[in-house]
Amino acid sequence: QVHVVESGGGLVQAGGSLSLSCAASGRTSSHYVMGWFRQAPGKEREFVGAMSMSGGEPYNTDSRFAVSRDNDNTIYLQMNSLKPDDTAVYYCAAGPRLSTDQRRYTSWGQGTQVTVSS
Repeated sequence: QVHVVESGGGLVQAGGSLSLSCAASGRTSSHYVMGWFRQAPGKEREFVGAMSMSGGEPYNTDSRFAVSRDNDNTIYLQMNSLKPDDTAVYYCAAGPRLSTDQRRYTSWGQGTQVTVSS
């Protein structure tokens, strides 16, 4: 079983930056990809970015956001030039294969709120 825990959410003004982190623990050797999703009120959860924890380039959907990792099973999401539309609960997830489909991810964090004020 893999556990992932997000941290770093909060309130930021439009145009500002925020960094999220997500630490994985447990049987991390069986999971190779960690990713970020977000869900805004009244909307479906959507893919933000992901990368393999064993190497390779990250995959992002928005050039304002950057996914990175360290060597201790932690993934980061650096968000710049934030807009009110970025307000959402941001979730970290882990899975065996890089995908934009949330169904491919088997471990999920509890989510962290990001609120961007105008």
